[in-house]
Amino acid sequence: MLTFIFFGLESEFQFDQKERKRELAHPMGEMNNLKPSFLSSDGSLAVHAGERLCREINTTSITTPVVNTTTYFFKNTSDLVDFKEQRIVCHEYTRYGSPTTMVLEEKISALEGAESTLVVASGMCAISVMLLALVPTNGHIVTTKDCYKETRMIMENFLPKLGITVTMIDSDDTARLEAVVNDHNVSMFFTESPTNPFLRCVDIKLVSEICHKRGTLVCIDGTIATPLNQKALALGADLILQSGTKYIGGHNDVLAGCISGSTKLISKIRILHQLLGGTLNPNAAYLLIRSMKTMHLRVKQHNSNALRMAQVLEAHPKVSRVYYPGLPSHPEHLIAKRQMTGFGGLVTFEVAGDLKKTIKFIDSLKIPYIATSFGGCESFVDQPATRNWDVPREERLNYELNDNLVRFSFGIEDFDDIKADVLQALDTI
Repeated sequence: MLTFIFFGLESEFQFDQKERKRELAHPMGEMNNLKPSFLSSDGSLAVHAGERLCREINTTSITTPVVNTTTYFFKNTSDLVDFKEQRIVCHEYTRYGSPTTMVLEEKISALEGAESTLVVASGMCAISVMLLALVPTNGHIVTTKDCYKETRMIMENFLPKLGITVTMIDSDDTARLEAVVNDHNVSMFFTESPTNPFLRCVDIKLVSEICHKRGTLVCIDGTIATPLNQKALALGADLILQSGTKYIGGHNDVLAGCISGSTKLISKIRILHQLLGGTLNPNAAYLLIRSMKTMHLRVKQHNSNALRMAQVLEAHPKVSRVYYPGLPSHPEHLIAKRQMTGFGGLVTFEVAGDLKKTIKFIDSLKIPYIATSFGGCESFVDQPATRNWDVPREERLNYELNDNLVRFSFGIEDFDDIKADVLQALDTI
């Protein structure tokens, strides 16, 4: 296990105690994300959680203020000593947290049904600090072959330098997962659900049962699902990770990441996060708080546009295959129906043609931007073959990133406009 010893820094036990005191001192009581009785739906929680009843900033402002300070002062030495000896709870330094980011953490915890949440500077920062904090040196990770490229790069290129080994399995191969967990001392099973870009879904309840028999942690990257469409913690996962850059932010104007779970696990991650310093700026936290108030409305439109367009695409003669969990043809459609309330705004499909025909289709579209992200109000489209042009074609094909593959992030534009645009672009090939 990686062990860090720094003179003058608090021990993990001390930090856990401080985190617990923070939870208990919070106006919402023992669990900082306890839902008020009059907030019964995710839509209401997205608007009010973390702010209406439990905001620690003393103000009558409707919107949460941005606390733009790098550090906080103590009135006297006695207050400083009381803080260090955990008799009072307050802020010390913005790398350790701020009142604005705390509100964001409370809001996300309420939506995820989590005891605690840590927000950080990006989704990749969240993945990196989570893996480094919870997987020991010489530990073992199981993940799925279909996943975000940068996540795979960390696991294949960086973690082995720490002696951490990785087994990659197919998303639906629970027998292989069980065999690896039984034969190795597996620290964590980490996957996306749905995955990127083929939108494969793992049975979160089943994989959690398999892993927990051997003490293996389960972390789900739920970025494509969002906290509104899927509750991974309620299904048995230990941790749920989100790229806040996508649907949580929703406006293509802020980078962020978050990890939610038990206070015990999040405290361990927070210790390392405070040392590494991938801090979310309070201004970015404010933008995310603002965006989350409309997230339930946006996600409904994303879900609707994507499902209807997936059906249109699947029926079109110039589209050879569509990957979308909301379609009965999807291999995990029944799993998705069981554990999701909506299927997200991302649709992946294959054009009936080669590289040049696919490029012509994409270049003929008028509404979506050719861009690499997803989850914003605007529609985005990208062709993995050209987006990964610097990767040898043989390597791309190894991950089934065929020349005719298209990933389409459907925004919140009017459905009829999107449909007309896609159909006219298909007519050009």
